[in-house]
Amino acid sequence: MAAYINLRDIASLSLDLPNADEQRAIVEVLGALDEKSAANAAVIEKADALAATIYEEAASETAPLSSLARFVNGKAFTKGATGTGRVVIRIAELNSGVGGSTVHNDIDVAGDHVARPGDLLFAWSGSLTAVRWFRPEAIINQHIFKVVADKGWPLWLVNQAVQTKLVEFKAIAADKATTMGHIQRHHLDQPTPVPPWGAVGGMDGLMTGLWDAALAAEMERERLAATRDELLPLLLSGRIAVRDAEEAAEAVT
Repeated sequence: MAAYINLRDIASLSLDLPNADEQRAIVEVLGALDEKSAANAAVIEKADALAATIYEEAASETAPLSSLARFVNGKAFTKGATGTGRVVIRIAELNSGVGGSTVHNDIDVAGDHVARPGDLLFAWSGSLTAVRWFRPEAIINQHIFKVVADKGWPLWLVNQAVQTKLVEFKAIAADKATTMGHIQRHHLDQPTPVPPWGAVGGMDGLMTGLWDAALAAEMERERLAATRDELLPLLLSGRIAVRDAEEAAEAVT
């Protein structure tokens, strides 16, 4: 039988809180993590924006998306999930990250159905989102392509090519008379702007550097968020000293 608290009794509740000096020290520790996370967000935004601008200026030719990469569709790995093991990436995880409703499964799957940090994932149904996966190794569910660069094309170029088509793909999906809009395989055969093959090599160093910088910032933001969530209750309850928390915060940056 559920227990309920009478609202009139809340005023009489006694809470053990750190003293004022400790509270200020806690705010400083957590604030440093928040500031670093914000700095990483700025790096991600600027790196991706600069890469998009460089690509747009260089893309003077066209090629079908399907000629640049393999688009490997995920499978229904949520069915019969064990509840343990790796995250199963659904569209919800692409949009909002891992949460309480995330499915886990410890089954073995082919490498093409595994997402590792730095892989490009493209939800071809629903939200039609293309993202760089930066979380730990996970399993790719149905309605999501793992986009694998092919025929010597670099992944940063494939990413920009997909991003360039997203607005058009979303318009196609919006016209579908279904509960969940989507594109079809033949839409991947449509041309998209690309730089001349001869120019790609000269761009590769800078574009790969921007891709890697954004990925590193995303991965660090994930570690910072996990550390913050872990430290907050420990600090408030006094189970960890502020000095120890400072060391833990420094260790993830």
